[in-house]
Amino acid sequence: MGGNTLGSNFPWSFIALALACWGGPSVPAQEREALTLSLDRAVSLALEQSLNLQKNYMDIQNADRAAKNLWALVFPEISAGAGISYRSPLFTDPGLQGDRQNFSYNGSLGITVQFSAALASSMRILALAYQTQLLTYASARKQLEIQVAKTFYTLLTLKRNLTHWEEMQRLAELQFERNQTAFANGLISQRVLLQSRLGAEAAKFSRLQAVSIYNRQLGEFLVLLGLEHDAEAVLVGSLAIERIEADPEELILRYLAKRPDIISGRQTIERLELLSQRIALNARSPSLNLAAQWNGSGTGDSGFTDALSGSLSVRIPLDPWIPGGLSSQSIQTARSEVEKARLDLKNTETQAKMAIYSLTGDLRTSWDSIEIARLRLETAERTYALTEQGFKNGAVESLVLEDARNALSLARRQLLEEELAYKTKALDLAAALNIEWYAETL
Repeated sequence: MGGNTLGSNFPWSFIALALACWGGPSVPAQEREALTLSLDRAVSLALEQSLNLQKNYMDIQNADRAAKNLWALVFPEISAGAGISYRSPLFTDPGLQGDRQNFSYNGSLGITVQFSAALASSMRILALAYQTQLLTYASARKQLEIQVAKTFYTLLTLKRNLTHWEEMQRLAELQFERNQTAFANGLISQRVLLQSRLGAEAAKFSRLQAVSIYNRQLGEFLVLLGLEHDAEAVLVGSLAIERIEADPEELILRYLAKRPDIISGRQTIERLELLSQRIALNARSPSLNLAAQWNGSGTGDSGFTDALSGSLSVRIPLDPWIPGGLSSQSIQTARSEVEKARLDLKNTETQAKMAIYSLTGDLRTSWDSIEIARLRLETAERTYALTEQGFKNGAVESLVLEDARNALSLARRQLLEEELAYKTKALDLAAALNIEWYAETL
């Protein structure tokens, strides 16, 4: 019986050879090699895959096509036609016949050209539309860059926070181990031991919670970049914080006029002025119409005949000059839209100035908060070090050490939050001034 065991007769050598040829289960590419993401690389990916930017680019192409083909506004209307017909009695004598003489044919060719005094305004409106689309695209591109930068720095902060929670968990577990030894030697009570165990478990839970938050936000960020949400990615970079001394008056003087919404407001005013001018010219100015028509026809029993005709007409409207008429009302409404656009631009400028004042003030306040948070962290670190030394010497209870560790944890988190808030406000100010988000000086 022993000679017929599975181990002695089963073809293990064959299976080993098959496994060697197979190479084992395949590993996804995302697991074999992690994607390294710098801020520049993340911004580049986001710009490449943005559907909104792709649609904006199509709008630019359409506006560019119209601006480059202004001749289409004066291109004549050309029409051509041809026909053939047959005429024969049906119920009367001599009845339905198939004589070729009953066939007739005709052809025509016409050209019409219209000239209007509003032609120049129409051309300028098309050129202005192209400039507006360029501005819209540039503004959307910069806003996406700001959004990606904010998210990237947030993820870097969460990543640093993970290191912090790992350290807190290590300290909590180390304290629990020490308390186990102290409890075994009868130096502390069971309540203190249980409290330290609870602290270790709480630190572990906090770390796992931080990992979950980081992974979720990283997945959302990867989707924004056009990648799989579960792709393996390593963020490379640092949250560099430098104090920004920003004078709002100087910033307003240098950058306010360059803001996209301000430029867009001025373009809107110009477009509405041109539109108002075009409406008035179309309604009140004479229009010239030049037309030419050629016709040719023939029948089966007669020769071909043709005729060329032409016309030149001038249309002079009278009703737009009547106050209160529909045309006059349209002209007045168009002029009112121009005035409303001027008021909108004034309001936009006021809101932009207020935003710059507010952001520069927030930056100063945020920097003060960072300095306080740094001092708080320095104090917490020193306090924890002294408390830990006292605990080792038996002069400090375990619960006091745990309180000092929690205070240190809180101080580190607060400093990270303040630094991220300062960086975010700096990016918001860069967006408000329409300058590059990576500008080191304002």
